[in-house]
Amino acid sequence: MLPVMADPSLSSEPFAGLDLLSSAVVLVDAGLVIRYLNPSAENLFAISQRKLVGHPLRNLLGDSSTLGNALRNALSTNWGYTGQDLKVQIPGGARINIDCTVSPVDAAGARLLLEFRPIDAQLRVAREELLLHQQQASRELIRNLAHEIKNPLGGIRGSAQLLQSELSDPQLHEYTEVIIAEADRLQDLMSRLLTSHKAARPAMLNIHDVLERVRRLILAEFPDIAISRDYDTSLPEPTADREQLIQALLNIARNAAQALEGKGEIVLRSRVARQVTIAKRRFKMALELQVVDNGPGIPEEIRDKIFYPLVSGRDGGSGLGLSLAQNFIERHQGMIEVDSRPGRTCFTVLIPITERT
Repeated sequence: MLPVMADPSLSSEPFAGLDLLSSAVVLVDAGLVIRYLNPSAENLFAISQRKLVGHPLRNLLGDSSTLGNALRNALSTNWGYTGQDLKVQIPGGARINIDCTVSPVDAAGARLLLEFRPIDAQLRVAREELLLHQQQASRELIRNLAHEIKNPLGGIRGSAQLLQSELSDPQLHEYTEVIIAEADRLQDLMSRLLTSHKAARPAMLNIHDVLERVRRLILAEFPDIAISRDYDTSLPEPTADREQLIQALLNIARNAAQALEGKGEIVLRSRVARQVTIAKRRFKMALELQVVDNGPGIPEEIRDKIFYPLVSGRDGGSGLGLSLAQNFIERHQGMIEVDSRPGRTCFTVLIPITERT
């Protein structure tokens, strides 16, 4: 059978009002040929409208008999349909669970409006809100503890120095040096816990300059790791705090390098995401930055706690790097997601791009 070619006469202009909807919308004609996808649908199905308009709906959703029968019934009876927890296979082979509402319409050749709501996304929003509250409470506790611990440490260090100056036996200096070194280490740890609360200094920046800085720093520290770049050079320039973004991405990349034990591959990727929801707020556009490694993955028992302070999957790790990274990204109204399995761990940073007036 010959492939169906896109009809150049088809235009999305009559449906432009649907572009701002947060839910994924697809319009089809009486032959179940796609006439329009809104940006949310492009994000959900990871494919552009240009590649689908004029093609059969099955090219998008696969051959789902349940949905196909429901659509044909909706066309013949002019009645709506609601399907819950439908499993469909999208372009690229991935399978997703969605709720679907079908409504008859009659506009510019379109006969059915399909509205999709991914079940995974609904669960993610609820989980994100819960984690946000937990992390805020945890950070507040850690910050208060850091304040309480930092001041006595100065007294301990000073006393150890005075004691060292009074000791006549040089061999005893070994013990005072241990006290001083450990006091310095704890002072540094407390300072890192408190640093993330400094005021931001936002300015327009080139995000690829930030990624390149991170890349150079990681290569200097881990010279045997291969770092690949997959950049979208057409990205707009965001307004952000350069140093905070560098530190956040560096913490994520360093975490990946340490998981690789100095040997493996890291991919730095930049993209633009459209119509994204972060902490129940809808943004028309966001930067999507990914740090992907081919390491062993995050242990399952700490996967849901990886951003908590003092939680680490590595022996000797402080558990602060990812917590501080998340704090910096949240201050930019963004979020960090992680998907991990043996052989592939992907940290995704989303930072909204606000429109300039």
